[in-house]
Amino acid sequence: MNTPVDYIIVGFGLAGLTFTEQLRKNNKSFIVISSLEKSSSIVAGGMYNPVILKRFTLAWEASGHLKTALPFYKELETYLQKSFLIPLPLYRILNSIEEQNNWHIATDKPSLSPYLDTQLIENKNKNITANYKFGVVTQSGRLKVKSLIQHYVKKLKQTKQFIAENFDYTALNHTTNSINYKNYTAKHLIFCEGFGMKNNPYFNYLPLKPSKGETITIVAPELNLEAIVKSGVFILPTAKKNEYLVGATYNWTDETWDATTTGKEQLQQKLEKFIICPYTIVKQAAGIRPTVKDRRPLLGQHPKHPNIYVLNGLGTRGVMVAPTVSKQLYDFIAFKKPLNTEIDIKRFL
Repeated sequence: MNTPVDYIIVGFGLAGLTFTEQLRKNNKSFIVISSLEKSSSIVAGGMYNPVILKRFTLAWEASGHLKTALPFYKELETYLQKSFLIPLPLYRILNSIEEQNNWHIATDKPSLSPYLDTQLIENKNKNITANYKFGVVTQSGRLKVKSLIQHYVKKLKQTKQFIAENFDYTALNHTTNSINYKNYTAKHLIFCEGFGMKNNPYFNYLPLKPSKGETITIVAPELNLEAIVKSGVFILPTAKKNEYLVGATYNWTDETWDATTTGKEQLQQKLEKFIICPYTIVKQAAGIRPTVKDRRPLLGQHPKHPNIYVLNGLGTRGVMVAPTVSKQLYDFIAFKKPLNTEIDIKRFL
């Protein structure tokens, strides 16, 4: 006899986790299937920041996403009895008088003023080069994504709601009314596979674009940072003393998950343009971001199989975006609420 559930979720990065949490809060039964291998969420820095600092503009729907995301993750902290959110100011190094002026112009914009401090900060850290002061982003910080995923998986395993394996598409049988996969029968199937979607026979037609990113973790005892610093790359304090995450690269052609010497050298070159203290590299990691050409997530219903859905393409701001879009997909399935046309996969049909 097959075990009946309401939902089967395939993949457990931020997309799969946040959708699973929507199901838990709504008392739906489910099973998660994921190998947890090759997940960009696992290696991501987890930084959340509502401002595009290259152009001093607000990220897509950032205000609404942030208002949803922070309470969402705080509820998860309560549920899992662990801390994952680390609020941190973000210091953007300003490299010229022109950038200083552009910062001041941006702080006058109503959409940006809640997030940009009007007062520029003098650089008092002798180990950082910042001749034109810092612009400060508030309401920024870091989510410990890897720790969050690990603790949530542990909880799911205790309730036997997690299967640690690769999904076998050949074992999937479905009709208009039911999904059958090995020992489970479900009403709905949600694919949240990240870049692995390229091998999914149901959704590989969608224009998911690989963006390989690499990071290095350094130990720098003299750096003494208690904020995120951003210039060509970001430096982000970790939970360990004197340890910092540095990232990230963008490679649009390499689809391997291996860390590279080229990636490490790129990060070091950019890092050494604005820090002048010694450091040691203790770790290097790589992942492939699931990005989309129009920079909007991929949500919706398969055009031919009405009980099969996708949640993917969260991009570089997945920490902020995931709670909002996972709720939108749940509301679409459970309550027939229409999806925002910007994120509905129908835009690619």
